[in-house]
Amino acid sequence: QVQLVESGGGLVQAGDSLRLSCAASGATFSSYSMGWFRQAPGLEREFVAAIKWSGGRTSYADSVKGRFTISRDNSKNTVYLQMNNLKPEDTAVYYCVVGLSLTMTASSGYNYWGQGTQVTVSS
Repeated sequence: QVQLVESGGGLVQAGDSLRLSCAASGATFSSYSMGWFRQAPGLEREFVAAIKWSGGRTSYADSVKGRFTISRDNSKNTVYLQMNNLKPEDTAVYYCVVGLSLTMTASSGYNYWGQGTQVTVSS
């Protein structure tokens, strides 16, 4: 089955940058969307960014537009989330997701979830 392994999280200060990686295996991903959701303590899970594996169409949450960039390396079956100018409100567990999502932003459209990686931003 599909396996998703996230890495790159950590503890940083406001204004710093991090790059998250998600290595996918176990399926052909050409028809899928891959992306990231996050969940902060005490809050609901929210969409962050996603990318279509074929064509590369992207979608971003308004809160991260201009700061985060999602990309993919098809040969490595890996998706990246470059996070710049991090803010304390970005603190959350970030989850890599894969699915046949047409809307890209809805969690119900993703069948597979990674274990999550913690991002903590201090001020």
